[in-house]
Amino acid sequence: MDLASIIGSILGLIALAVGIIVGGADIGIYLSLDSFFITVGGSFAALMITQPLQRILLIPRYLGLIYGSRRQEEEKIISNLVAFSEKARRDGLLALEDDLEAIEDPFFRKGIQLVVDGTDPEIIKTVLYNELNKIEERHEGGFMLFDDWGKTAPAFGMIGTLTGLIAMLRRLEDKTAIGRGMAQALLTTLYGAYLAYLFLLPFKRKLEIKSQAETLVKEIIIEGVLSIQAGDNPRILEEKLYTFLPPNRREGVRQEMART
Repeated sequence: MDLASIIGSILGLIALAVGIIVGGADIGIYLSLDSFFITVGGSFAALMITQPLQRILLIPRYLGLIYGSRRQEEEKIISNLVAFSEKARRDGLLALEDDLEAIEDPFFRKGIQLVVDGTDPEIIKTVLYNELNKIEERHEGGFMLFDDWGKTAPAFGMIGTLTGLIAMLRRLEDKTAIGRGMAQALLTTLYGAYLAYLFLLPFKRKLEIKSQAETLVKEIIIEGVLSIQAGDNPRILEEKLYTFLPPNRREGVRQEMART
């Protein structure tokens, strides 16, 4: 589980509740179904008009990525690439075919398969970078989805504010209606702002961060695969791949190599 995302979401809701309680207000007056439907329902309807249905249906998957923990094991990838390089120099590139089934990452497996097949280096580079570009394009769809939703939620909060003010002005003689209309007017703005700035826009940024981490792993794989195909010295390859990691994580690669 991604503890930072989970704790942040919970803390955001607790902060709002504590602020309300400390202010002496009844938290129940902040719960309004009509405001919820206008803000959440309206903004989601606008999102459905903007985005294709296939992407809308991926929202549960995106939430799983945001709140789930999918650690990118750069140290293990580098260790495996160096081990493959040593084996290729010792036994030849065809010897790597025995290890293909053990490679879990399809992108990594494809790169090694292309090397084993004797593919031209430029073609390997083109194939892998084309696939990486397509992966980034698919990730971009998730960013756009939450960005669009995050922009429309406050707007529908303002629409709810207008409907509440209209209801209030139409029945100025009814003091009860004035209070109810003003409450709806302010609550929809609150809902829209909180939905956008606590959840939707942070969701977009978290997906971007996780996408960058995955892209880094793919770039390490491409660099390693091309070096193996070129017959680079394993120690040189190791040093090249270290440049992708901050200094405090390079020791982790050595420990991973020692275990293997």
